[in-house]
Amino acid sequence: MKPFLLLQLRPEAEASDNEYEAILGRSGLRGGDVRRVRLEREELPSGLDLDDYSAVIVGGGPGCVSDPEHLKPPLEKRMEHAVLSLMPEIVARDFPYLGCCYGIGILGHHLGGRVSRERYFEPVSVARASVGPDGHDDPLLRDLPESFDIFVGHKEALQELPPGCRHLLSSPACPHQMIRFGENVYATQFHPEADGSVFELRINIYRHKGYFEPHEADELIAAAHKGDPGPASKILRNFVERYG
Repeated sequence: MKPFLLLQLRPEAEASDNEYEAILGRSGLRGGDVRRVRLEREELPSGLDLDDYSAVIVGGGPGCVSDPEHLKPPLEKRMEHAVLSLMPEIVARDFPYLGCCYGIGILGHHLGGRVSRERYFEPVSVARASVGPDGHDDPLLRDLPESFDIFVGHKEALQELPPGCRHLLSSPACPHQMIRFGENVYATQFHPEADGSVFELRINIYRHKGYFEPHEADELIAAAHKGDPGPASKILRNFVERYG
């Protein structure tokens, strides 16, 4: 099997390492199956060739593609541009891609969709996703129930379905929870790798990043531990089984 290319955009080493371990644990991948690129401390590999990889997975992060360029910290801008530089080839070739959280903003932005904080955004919480109009026959949603828990927390979201996309999952507060472009380019608004422990760590790390009021942290942690991560994590496993 060719390795999966994992691109991470979290500036905090503890959050990045935890996300990496969570993706391995939920997907069934082992360390040797993944080429991990921590964009907060390294550039994209020189001469990167997508043909060397089974698929691309993009993780989350505190950045927002909708923020004005002049307000983005240099590190955030560099990481975001690195991933965006791959999107023309990924989309043109319909190359297997799974963008989680930040990754859906990057895909939506590249496709000309409206990513913003206008109407749809989500407080840190466990929400309920439902299979959308195009999701019933999608292979990544194989054997999943009609509705299930998802771990969310976003300052921005897709305001409408980007051109050419299929609508796979929705939720009451944020309709576009999972989309697909072509046959192989996927993205989720939620975090399929997360569970209560993962969110507890992130809540503590990001408590002063504007996602919630700091005094709400303990209540949010307690709520996160009540969520069932099983069905959503199967999306990661189905992605790996399909493209590995």
